[in-house]
Parts: sequence; C-alpha cells; structure tokens
Amino acid sequence: MTASDATGSLLQRKILGCLYGGAVGDALGAPAEGRTPAEIAARYGEVRGMEEPWDGPSPVGKGDGRHTDDTHMVRVLSELYLEKGGRLDVFDFARSISRKIAVERRWISEFGREAPLVERLFHPEKWLYARHGLANADPRLGGVGNMVNCGAAMYAAPVGIVNACDPDQAYADAIDVFGAHQWSYGLEAAGLMACAVAQALSPDASVQDVFAVTRDKAHEGSRQALDAVQTAARGHADWRAALPAIRAAVQPYDGGPDDFRDRGNGSNDNTPSRAHSIEEVPVALALLLACDGAFPAATLAAANYGRDCDSIAGMAGAIAGALHGMEALPPAWVRQVKEANRMELESLAADLTALAWDVHRERTRRTAAIYDMFQRMS
Repeated sequence: MTASDATGSLLQRKILGCLYGGAVGDALGAPAEGRTPAEIAARYGEVRGMEEPWDGPSPVGKGDGRHTDDTHMVRVLSELYLEKGGRLDVFDFARSISRKIAVERRWISEFGREAPLVERLFHPEKWLYARHGLANADPRLGGVGNMVNCGAAMYAAPVGIVNACDPDQAYADAIDVFGAHQWSYGLEAAGLMACAVAQALSPDASVQDVFAVTRDKAHEGSRQALDAVQTAARGHADWRAALPAIRAAVQPYDGGPDDFRDRGNGSNDNTPSRAHSIEEVPVALALLLACDGAFPAATLAAANYGRDCDSIAGMAGAIAGALHGMEALPPAWVRQVKEANRMELESLAADLTALAWDVHRERTRRTAAIYDMFQRMS
C-alpha cells in the first residue's frame, strides 16, 4: 500500500489522531511542567486550553501551543522508521539517532529558531548522542547507566503505530529499540507505551481494553503501579477529584523525587529498581480510565496534574487519539499547535500508515511460512 492508497482509511485517521493527539497533549501540559496542582491553580486557575508561558506572554518558551522535545522525538523516530522502510532494531536506531538529533537542524518553536535538537533535549536524552555519537557504545547496552526516566516512553508511540493491532510485537520491538536509550523500569515504560498505542489502534478497542492489555504485559513495579492507579481512578465523577487519589496511588512506586524539580538528592533517585515504575505511563492510563477515554478531558486532566504533565498529557493524547481518531481532537487546539510549531503531520501519518501495512504483510507472510513448515513436519 502506498501513502496515497491509505488516504481516508480508518487506520490513517487513527494514526493521524495519535500523532496530533500526542502533540496537542504535549502542548497543553508544557507551560505547567514541573509544577504542583496548587501552583497551577494559583497561576492559571485551571488549565483549560493552550495557556500562555508560566512567566507571562512571550514569543518563545513553553506555552501558546508550542510543543516540547517529546513531540520532536516522536517525529524523529517516525522519520527513522520511514528511512528504514520497515521495522527498526536497536542497531538501526543507534546508527542513525545521532545524525537526527545532533546534525540535522529543525525548527524549535520554544527557541524561535532552527537548531540541532540536542540543544533542546533533557540530559537523559542527550545521553543518546554521548553514547552513540561519541562513545560508540554497543547499541544493546547503550541505555545502561542512564538516569531512569520516561525519556524513551515519551516518544514510543511510533513503535505502536508501526505495529498497529499487535501489542505483543510493539512491546517487544520497543524493548529492543529503546535498549539504546533506557534501562530498568524506564525501558519497561517504553515497551508499555508502545503496547498501549498498538492496542488503541485496533478497530474496536476501548480504553478498558487498552488498560487491560497494557497491564497484562507489564512486569514487577510497573504492573503494581498500574493496579494501584486503576483502583484510584474508580469511583470519581470528575477527573479533578481523581487527581490527588491517582498521585497518592502511584507515589510509592514512582522513581522520581517528590519535589519534581529536585533531580539530585530528592526522596527517590531514579536508579534501577524492580519495584519502581516511572510515573507517566500509569498516570496517563489512569486518567484515560477516569475520563472514559475522552480526549479533551483526559489531556486537560493530565495538564492539571502537574509534575511531568507535558509527557503525561502527550501520552494520554496519543492513546486517546489512536482510540478515537482525528475526529476526537478539538480543531482549534490542532490548528494552534500546527501554527505555533510550523508543523503538519498529515503526510507523516499517511506514510506511517503505508509502512504499517507493509510491516503487517511481511509479518503475515513469515507466519504463514513457519506454519507451513510445521504442517510438513506433523
């Protein structure tokens, strides 16, 4: 299938919703990133849309629809898939990622100028360039030693897109590819995010299906965190009442510090653990449950959650967009994000749809060939 053949299909509408949903959620959460719900209430009253930057009107910085590095990295990974023309492995990823983030220049709306993306990335994402562009690390071990965070999970959606309707393969591919970037429960989170997106792209998926499939794939601390937030998300008529309960439920598993801006000697230390989980994926899924999968409510809930709210809202938006398609996104939000970031994702969605079909056909061919060999030996 070519990109033009995919135009207008349900799969393309869901992939487009996933891409724009992630970007819109990212932009909604960006101004309040790192803040507490109390601080957000004091500054904005409540995040109800594309708010201005935290420190007031400005043509640069986080606000007014400008997305963050999360969406840049989603686009980078999508481009790597299209350059390969098929599934990526960890070697494909490591071979090309330094060129994409440290050599190529792209428009960074928060800066108001073009720059290599590495200038914008947080330190655990700069690690990609240090490990693969400078240190020539074994790609399979590239993530070992990095700060454990959501840095891989925040841009794992394309792995789910390419493996649409196959959450098991999406999880496996993400664990392979993102081994170049993350380890421990940070790598697990990337696998779970890819799994959730792949399931959400299924034609009849519900938010309950997505949560259940992702929970069943999760291990150790991540599974325990998902169980805890699922319980906390129940019984609330409004997401505002659910926010403190969900934070309290995930806190015992969260490897990040209670003071989100303390990245040094906080109460937790982002070190490897079999009992911890990153906060962002469980919280995004819990808020989707609390909002019955509705795109506007879930992304606004995430933006008002505080802490790493751009990544949480971006993940919730990507999953909700994959579930419901482009039609679920408020057009005004989409329009503002496109204009603020000088970005259109329609062609990228069409190309990824065609690629997903190619990957599906190749997987079907291989499965049929293996089945035939077993039949001949029966």
